[in-house]
Amino acid sequence: MPDDAPTIGLRIVDSLAAVDAAQWDACALAPGSAGSPFLSYRFLKALEDSKSVGRRTGWQPQYLLAESDDGTLQGAAPLYMKSHSQGEYVFDHGWAQALERAGGRYYPKLQVAVPFTPVPGPRLFARPGALADAVRDALIDMLAKIANDNNISSVHATFCTEEEWKRLGERGWLLRLGQQYHWCNDGYRTFDDFLAALSSRKRKAIRKEREAVRREGLIIHTLSGDDIRPDHWDAFFAFYMDTGGRKWGTPYLTRSFFDILGATMADKVVLVLAEADGRPVGGALNLKGDDTLYGRYWGCLESHAFLHFEACYYQAIDYAIAHGLARVEAGAQGDHKIQRGYLPVPTYSAHWIVDPSFRRAVDDYLERERSAVRQEIEGLMQYSPFRKENEA
Repeated sequence: MPDDAPTIGLRIVDSLAAVDAAQWDACALAPGSAGSPFLSYRFLKALEDSKSVGRRTGWQPQYLLAESDDGTLQGAAPLYMKSHSQGEYVFDHGWAQALERAGGRYYPKLQVAVPFTPVPGPRLFARPGALADAVRDALIDMLAKIANDNNISSVHATFCTEEEWKRLGERGWLLRLGQQYHWCNDGYRTFDDFLAALSSRKRKAIRKEREAVRREGLIIHTLSGDDIRPDHWDAFFAFYMDTGGRKWGTPYLTRSFFDILGATMADKVVLVLAEADGRPVGGALNLKGDDTLYGRYWGCLESHAFLHFEACYYQAIDYAIAHGLARVEAGAQGDHKIQRGYLPVPTYSAHWIVDPSFRRAVDDYLERERSAVRQEIEGLMQYSPFRKENEA
């Protein structure tokens, strides 16, 4: 850093109420963030204000801030003290069990992430300018120092960007690969244009699935902004609770989170609701960034053939095409997404492990896991539904 550069001070705050919203967004939504709504002050504050995060839930905010002498926010990391490994989608339960069997203590740990949100994006926020790289390095080093100095087993930066992943690796963090499924808009003007890019068999299968939904008499509504009413949130929360209760045991988000989301971020919400005879029976919640639609939650109260695929995947593709979005990110898990045009892509996380012997064991495991994930992605791509050359 040049001699005349301002000094950067680092501190931790336990609430975004201590941070100016515009300054946070100037760093979090800088170029390279794709305008991800999950990084925004509004979204993270909604998690706090709704009590979806906090000491009670085991996601205690500990936002790390980097500020210049005049108090300007130059960078930040969305940091949480964790007492468990729930809601992260990068699974480390085996690591926790191994360290505790060896007589160590895995919790508490630190998580650099957006809670309950397996959406790739920046995790080391920096205001654009000459200080940006130095700020990111200072954040990285301080995260490790906090763990080293406070008897904290580890720090985990999950779903970071590939650039951050490499930067963290250069500073001694352990590197992990994962994979999830994204749909890419190849300049399609209509859904039929997308179907035309698929092999004949896959094209026919998708048409049959969409037709089955229509035959059941379901009406699909895609809502955003002021079109979303409180009764829509009531319906969707019932869907969310049903799915959350069956899959996770304890749904993460409170009812008030959705009220706050609707009040402060309705312009970023794309809510798909399915009705049968005027009754809401299922739906999917998406949020949109500058060029991406992010699929987040789905649920239903009645069983209807192929409704999940229609609400979560095909409606999202329809919306992305109509609004000129480049991608739909459908999240982790579910090889069935491939046949519907969502192809596997790598995701990245980095991990600072304090104990040297435990660190070596995790490093060895991750080296083998990275190779396996790369092979898995390569293997899954063989099932791509897109037409090969000279294929109908």
